[in-house]
Amino acid sequence: MISIEKLDRISDRFALLEARMATGLDPDEYARYSREYSELRDIVAKIDDYRTIMREIQDAENLLGDLEMKQLAQEELIRLRQEFKCLEEELGVALQPGCEDDSKSVVLEIRAGTGGEEAALFAADLLRMYERFAEREKWTFEVVARNVTELGGVRDATVVIGGNGVFGRMKFESGVHRVQRIPATESHQRIHTSAATVAVLPVVDDVDIRIAPDEIRIDTMRASGAGGQHVNKTDSAVRITHIPTGISATSSEKSQHRNRVEAMRILKSRLYEREQRAQANERALSRKEQVGTGDRSERIRTYNFPQGRLTDHRIKLTLYKLDQILQGNLGDVVNALVADDRANRLSGSGT
Repeated sequence: MISIEKLDRISDRFALLEARMATGLDPDEYARYSREYSELRDIVAKIDDYRTIMREIQDAENLLGDLEMKQLAQEELIRLRQEFKCLEEELGVALQPGCEDDSKSVVLEIRAGTGGEEAALFAADLLRMYERFAEREKWTFEVVARNVTELGGVRDATVVIGGNGVFGRMKFESGVHRVQRIPATESHQRIHTSAATVAVLPVVDDVDIRIAPDEIRIDTMRASGAGGQHVNKTDSAVRITHIPTGISATSSEKSQHRNRVEAMRILKSRLYEREQRAQANERALSRKEQVGTGDRSERIRTYNFPQGRLTDHRIKLTLYKLDQILQGNLGDVVNALVADDRANRLSGSGT
């Protein structure tokens, strides 16, 4: 559900722009306001339609208590609710944010947090969830490094998800994901709370960030499979370290040449994230009302198994279909996050 308060703020902003453009601005000011006005015009038209249908639904619901009008009201509600659903989806798309990194592929990093083996099992659940979501979105999903436990949990994993617009839809997954459930290893049927951290970084090109050859150190090592089994007999795994920052990246698939390419790509993404974070800190922009900072230390979501509930704390979204979400049906969550962020950006534009 899109926040009505934020939609009101967008409409108010549009009205303010319209009033200012009618006051005789100089050409530069007029051009600046005109660009923002044009961006908001179609969105505000959809917001007006959205409000109208909400009122019509309320009117039809009020008629359900009238015996003479009940059947007509029920038929009208079926039509109105279908129109409302379609309009809500259109408005959600219209509110999607547009920043320069949104079109890029991503490096997805998952790490087990507090909770021991249960945290590792939850991290494995998250990895499967994102893989299935990528399949639904027709994206590629390539695991380039994975450290697993004997029970099938994941201590940490690094994945490259490829496709158009992946970062724009995945970037709000960064943060701490908390799980509440009875672990498979729990003999007293007590609910435990564990956590895993997720980081989503845009895949960057050479034009985004450059690394001099003398700034890196490349190490090779033997890769191993689950629980230390299936040990690779050759030094195929590759770790590349950026000497000035100490940041490193590892790829441990079968081909050493391929591992060099993937490790370098991941390293560049990590360095790019570091640079972007430093710039954001310098600007010291206030984002209290935004979806989130993308900081992996921020608790963003709770997965409650006993209640079959997922709650995203940033936008106060609660869905009681946890089993479907873990099967990769993340669309409702992602769309809500994207729309809420876009609404914040539009309603908080400069004066």
